[in-house]
Amino acid sequence: MSPTATIVLIIVVLLVLVAIAFGVRATRRRRLRRTFGPEYDRLVADSGSRANAERELLERTKRHARLELKPLSAESRAKYSAAWEEIQIRFVDSPKEAVETADALVTRLIAERGYPTGDYDERLADLSVEHAATLEHYRSAHDISVRSKNDETGTEDLRQALVHYRALFADLLGGDPAPGGSTVPAPRSATEEITTGNTTTAARSVTEEPVPEPGVAPSRPDATSR
Repeated sequence: MSPTATIVLIIVVLLVLVAIAFGVRATRRRRLRRTFGPEYDRLVADSGSRANAERELLERTKRHARLELKPLSAESRAKYSAAWEEIQIRFVDSPKEAVETADALVTRLIAERGYPTGDYDERLADLSVEHAATLEHYRSAHDISVRSKNDETGTEDLRQALVHYRALFADLLGGDPAPGGSTVPAPRSATEEITTGNTTTAARSVTEEPVPEPGVAPSRPDATSR
């Protein structure tokens, strides 16, 4: 083979290897995006580097594979569903305590599924592999819970925390924790009927309003609709 032919062959081989490398990287990126969803974009934004973010997500995947996760028994699901209904009832009289109990119940459920619960950030990382779609709800709920302990929240914040906790709770549980009874009531002071003429104000339900995306302000009516 002539020197020219050898050089051409080497160049062709190098181009093929580069194409394979790009193909592998593109496939891996699609897989990570599919697995982590919004968590992928969030980590890229936080780290400022797509390569660093993907390395972190691959590490999460490897760590998650080492966990001994287990499904809940029918008995456990019933127990957790009943506990959640009690939290919703308690919210009417004691919203702050109900949110604290919800936080503890979600943590207990996470542990029973087989996830470590010692470090909050590691807990988020482990959950992100299979529960990325509801992870931001958990972050929002946890943030409100922490602020509640410092008396920095109002009753609507606490109601939203319960809605956010419910999203991850249902995801981990494998279904609605309280089918047929999905109302997250307002505290008693707000649920007592206030009648003015023919207008009555009552509690709101999760099924009556969409679960808000964390970090997105709820829509408000136009001035013309008031």
